[in-house]
Amino acid sequence: MARINLLPWRDELRKEQQRQFLTIMGLSVILMLLILTAVHIQYANMISTQNHRNQFLTQQIAKVDAQIKEIVKLEKDKRNLRARISVIQQLQANRPEIVHLFDEIARILPQGLYLKSIVQKGTGLTIVGYAQSNARVSAFMRNIDASDWLSKPILKVIKLSAKKGIGTREFTLHCIQVNKSVGKKS
Repeated sequence: MARINLLPWRDELRKEQQRQFLTIMGLSVILMLLILTAVHIQYANMISTQNHRNQFLTQQIAKVDAQIKEIVKLEKDKRNLRARISVIQQLQANRPEIVHLFDEIARILPQGLYLKSIVQKGTGLTIVGYAQSNARVSAFMRNIDASDWLSKPILKVIKLSAKKGIGTREFTLHCIQVNKSVGKKS
């Protein structure tokens, strides 16, 4: 009987194992909470960092958009200025042409032919006037064709008019003003 142990050792062993299990479980839960807290803090930091990056990018995009708008405005202004400069240069280049045109018309105008109006649209001229005869109008058209500053006379209308006297013809003709720097058009 010396070998019989009457102490409830199995109950104590079970209680010890249960205590160890609960201790390990408690430590596991605490460790799990610590890990979850660390992960949460890490993710919160990552989200915060990304939000700061997004905010910075949004600000930079707004700055670039403002710069793009300014560039578009400047390019539009540049196109407008170039168009104005082109018009001014064209006017400067064509400035003496009107003087030459009137000088040439005075030079080629035959006796007995009077001009009422000259209308210019682009390089086209519409000339309205009075002549003593059809031959004078014909001579005027030949002079226009032979001119260095005018070409392609086309008679639109010739009719008898009582305004300027007996037998006066009113005429309308169209011709082209030639740019002397380019040469006479054929």
